[in-house]
Amino acid sequence: MISKLDGKQHIHMIGIGGSGMYPLAQVLHAKGFFLSGSDNNETDTLAAVRAMGIPVQLGQRAENINGADLVVYSAAIAKTNPERAAAEASGVDMMERSELLGIVSEWYHDAVCIAGTHGKTTVSSMLAQILFSAGIDLSAVIGGKLPSIGGSGRAGSSDVFVCEACEYVDTFLRLSPDIAVILNIDEDHMEYFKTLDRLKASFTKFAEKASKAVIYNGDDANSRDAVQSISGKTLIRFGIENADCEWRAANIEHTAEQTTTFTVLHNGAALGTTTLLVPGVHNVLNALAAMAAAHCVGLNFAQCQTGLLAFHGAKRRFDIHANTNGITVADDYAHHPAEIAATLRAAKAMPYRRVIAVHQPFTYSRTKRLMDDFAEALQTADVVALTDIMGGREENTDGVFTSQLAAKIPGCVWFPQDESLPQSDARKYKNFDDICAAVCRIAQPGDLIITLGCGDVNKLSKQIADTLQTRIQQ
Repeated sequence: MISKLDGKQHIHMIGIGGSGMYPLAQVLHAKGFFLSGSDNNETDTLAAVRAMGIPVQLGQRAENINGADLVVYSAAIAKTNPERAAAEASGVDMMERSELLGIVSEWYHDAVCIAGTHGKTTVSSMLAQILFSAGIDLSAVIGGKLPSIGGSGRAGSSDVFVCEACEYVDTFLRLSPDIAVILNIDEDHMEYFKTLDRLKASFTKFAEKASKAVIYNGDDANSRDAVQSISGKTLIRFGIENADCEWRAANIEHTAEQTTTFTVLHNGAALGTTTLLVPGVHNVLNALAAMAAAHCVGLNFAQCQTGLLAFHGAKRRFDIHANTNGITVADDYAHHPAEIAATLRAAKAMPYRRVIAVHQPFTYSRTKRLMDDFAEALQTADVVALTDIMGGREENTDGVFTSQLAAKIPGCVWFPQDESLPQSDARKYKNFDDICAAVCRIAQPGDLIITLGCGDVNKLSKQIADTLQTRIQQ
């Protein structure tokens, strides 16, 4: 098969430190391609890219693409970006990041592509950990950093490839899955899909692309709808509530040590007990999906048990930053109401005194469309603080503001008040510094402070942790 990568000597990646670009850079570098890259901000990821021997320029300028015979960019890179514009003008070959991932997926005979509105990174990481612990020399492109594989990408010698399959603007339809996994389908990216039916239709197309099997959530009505017309490949269900699922969990127990144990049933027969070191019923479903996929590529239950016991979570998934004077500070990527609800339910099931949630809404369209759902999900926490909306790719053309969401959450402290002032003198949080100061002021031993969102709110989590530690030292 002729590939657009054939004969390419120098690939330049715009935004090489991004969560989508970095793992592809790891894979291509390991495969022997010469890479260069650029990015706008110094990060730990960019340092890791440089440590691989890949030259990286800070700041994006037209001359950075000199010598490249292929320029790769992501959907977030505007046409006016100096490097993308220079590539267009020069006539050098160009490729969007999802097309490159699709080409990589064609290199393997057991490409496991994991899709769903929520949980893609966790399940991809769980599966990668299971495979790695079992001695499989896998390749992977996942959205979170996994210590065992040395980052979020890996190029191995086996035919097993694990990757996230993102539905945004139908990018997952560029992939060539042998095993397609559908974790769940909820309304998201509706600025593109417009209707739930169109979203489900895209997942149907994704499932149709699988050459061997489709693994899907038997408890989720939308996932069932998406695969009902699929034929000619093995269909495998996982779930908790639906007794007909091939992979089921029973006897779920949450322990005081923040672990979860459950019995795994395969085709009705009990295989044994599995222990997870990550909390929440949603992670039981995630583990079932990972086990079903591992079984499809030849692993047994004991290997799945071992791998899951070695899984301590992916970065930005209930990622605990500190425990200072009895106050736990964590961060989670949750940015959809269903994800936030699952994360906060898991937190509330733990023996914390209070759960203080700090949420950064992402995109105006999602916040407007799902505002009531966000309000309901966030009320699971004992205390809620909100930052301003991070617009991402959007302009605020509809006049959507965090104050509108705050008004729907009883007791929300988006308008924090100095304890010495009456409520009428409450003021709005101006920036992360104000939020950090207010949250640290109210936090007490036994509390969990968890930041939620897919933007840069993880920086606030680290700032809170550092502030609490400084306060103790003083």
